[in-house]
Amino acid sequence: MGTIQTDDGRGRLGHVLSSVAVAVGCVLFLGGFAWGAVVYRPYTVPTDSMAPTVEIGDRVLAQRIDGDEVRRGDIVVFRDAGWGDLPMVKRVVAVGGDEVACCGDGRKLTVNGVAIEEPYLPDAVPASPGNFTAKVPAGQLFLLGDERIGSLDSRTHLEDPGQGSVARSAVEARLDAVAWPLDGGVLERPQSFAQLPGGVSRPGPVKLIVGSVLVGAVLIFGGAAWGPLTRGLLGRRRGRVSADAG
Repeated sequence: MGTIQTDDGRGRLGHVLSSVAVAVGCVLFLGGFAWGAVVYRPYTVPTDSMAPTVEIGDRVLAQRIDGDEVRRGDIVVFRDAGWGDLPMVKRVVAVGGDEVACCGDGRKLTVNGVAIEEPYLPDAVPASPGNFTAKVPAGQLFLLGDERIGSLDSRTHLEDPGQGSVARSAVEARLDAVAWPLDGGVLERPQSFAQLPGGVSRPGPVKLIVGSVLVGAVLIFGGAAWGPLTRGLLGRRRGRVSADAG
């Protein structure tokens, strides 16, 4: 009798813990998705101008930000009437007050005379196939695609007002991760821009959001499976106790 009562207590405790795990899991799981929906916007990359960092057709997560939060090296989604008034994805290489040029020693991009290492460019590809120089007006951004041979970017608009730059207010979001294909992962901030005033931006909360969703899913499934599992084990144990008593 004592053994059976103890098992019942454990069963009740297991049921409580299972319910708590499922409840916490639901909060984390649904909360993670809600958090992500507020912070991020999904986009499908329309062209290969940012290859090989992001390829045409990639599904990306872009953090909703204000244009004032943009830093050099960021990959941003922006919309500008002079560029067709469509969402476009490019990398910010210079900000207001910068003088950006190409190409210096080693065919590298320079910002305010500082040569920038760009590890995201394809191997053996110069920073630009043609030379250019631009002075970025205050409140503006100079943007290039990582596929420097064929990308239509600020270099294409050098004769426009602002020498191809785009207003910070045109920025809608900043790319933080490639959601599909799954091996895309979180996009790292290029540390070569960290040496310049203002440094580089901080990654968004995508890792925390994904972690919340995954932990929530584990708790939900684990908690839901715990009840039937313990009931089955207790049932078999009680059967053995009854048989021994008989």
